[in-house]
Order: sequence, then C-alpha cells, then structure tokens
Amino acid sequence: MKLDEILSAAGKHKRRKRIGRGIGSGMGKTSGRGHKGYGSRSGAKKRLGYEGGQTPMLSRIPKRGFNNANFRTEYQVINVAALEEQFEDGSRVDAEALKNARMIDDTSTLIKILGNGDIKKKLTVVANKFSATAKEKISQAGGTVEEA
Repeated sequence: MKLDEILSAAGKHKRRKRIGRGIGSGMGKTSGRGHKGYGSRSGAKKRLGYEGGQTPMLSRIPKRGFNNANFRTEYQVINVAALEEQFEDGSRVDAEALKNARMIDDTSTLIKILGNGDIKKKLTVVANKFSATAKEKISQAGGTVEEA
C-alpha cells in the first residue's frame, strides 16, 4: 500500500485539533499551554535554544582558548604571472583595472600581489601589499610599485 492510495475513509485527511472547546475535547481550559509561565501567555515565542529557564546547553559547555581567526586581514591575491598575461605594456594596474579584467570581485577589499611567475611588461602596479619577490620582479621589468 502507498500513502497516496489511502482512501479518505481510511484516514487520508487528519482532522484539525480544536483547541479551547471544553474539558471533553482534552484540549479545553488551558488549551494545551499548561499552567502559568511565559509559554501560557499570548504572543509568547521562545528563542532558539531556550530551555525553559534551565541553564542553556551553550552556557553549560566549557569554553577554552582564543582564536585569532576573528582578527585576520583577508587579501585578494594576484600573482605577477597573471598581470603579465592580462595587461598591456605601460598600463596602470589598480583596483579598478583589476575589477574590469575580472581578476578581483570587489574594489573595496585589500589586494596583495605575489611573485609567482615571470613578468616582462613595464607596469605601474597599485596595491595594498606586495611580497618581496613581487616588488623585485616588477622593478626588474622596468615597472613601478605603489602601495595604496
């Protein structure tokens, strides 16, 4: 037998619970809300993780240690090899140019240039941070490095 083949007589439609309709219904008087307290009041919505006044699970678990991940600075990373293949000789590479070339997603976040690969084009590169090898390679190619 499949659930979609059940006839209406066999219990296909469950009747709704009629609350507050007398003692005989089993859901009269307090209407399934118990006696007194926050849950019995109208408009009472308990927040996620609420345990009825008992110390919540999150507070009962011991907490240890410190995490530096909350304080790290995130950079959008670009290698000099990517600059070599994407930009023309003598062009200025800044956040706006990188966004137009679809190398970064957001101009407001920090940009770091890394020295992976080779560069032969003379570029003016503007970024928030450079690795030592990236600065060296851009300078050797005849380009300039500007920290924003």
